[in-house]
Amino acid sequence: MSDPRPLVFLEHGSSGVIEARKGRAIPVGKGQSLKLINTHGKQVIDFFAFALDSNLKPLPPTELVYLSMQHTRSGNMRISPRSGSKLYNNHRKTMFEIFEDSSPGGHDTLVPACDAERYRQLGVQEHHASCAENLHTALEEAGYPFPPHLTPAPLNLWMNVPVQEGGALAFVEPVSQKGDYVVLKAEVNCLVVCSACPQDVTPVNGYGQKPSDCHFEIY
Repeated sequence: MSDPRPLVFLEHGSSGVIEARKGRAIPVGKGQSLKLINTHGKQVIDFFAFALDSNLKPLPPTELVYLSMQHTRSGNMRISPRSGSKLYNNHRKTMFEIFEDSSPGGHDTLVPACDAERYRQLGVQEHHASCAENLHTALEEAGYPFPPHLTPAPLNLWMNVPVQEGGALAFVEPVSQKGDYVVLKAEVNCLVVCSACPQDVTPVNGYGQKPSDCHFEIY
């Protein structure tokens, strides 16, 4: 692969769509805020982030600095982050702060991104879009293909995975409503990938099991 070009941050006031079942790469600069909007109310967004080097390029896979759910849980001493929580990388450094959250919360940090094997286990025989595939497609389109095995666990915004008595987990409908949003303030330059989760077998995206578009704004 040729030397990738530096990323260009979106201007203040930029906005766009994260299409249902697909992923989108969004460069976010230090000090910028990324507003993610649950346009239709029940859509889960798998949120990934990768730190950039001094030349505004993602670090190579062997030196990868990425948003880490285990470090985020430890850093906040919470399973589910909320307004005011910090989001940490795999070196225990802050990447984002949840500056504002209009929803009731319920953001998951325990479940990995859905992938081809997950859908096979659910009985899907044909190809099915997944957040893992969306991540790598978005990175490749941005000029930064990573090896397929490098799929960090995402922050699953609005994914409702309650911990039940005895420690069991459940997948239930999100408690978010139409127009709910989360504002994430970046503390480092990074490349974000958002996947509008294509899960339509379980009620992860609502009991209607119909993935939908979400929107974002930069300011």
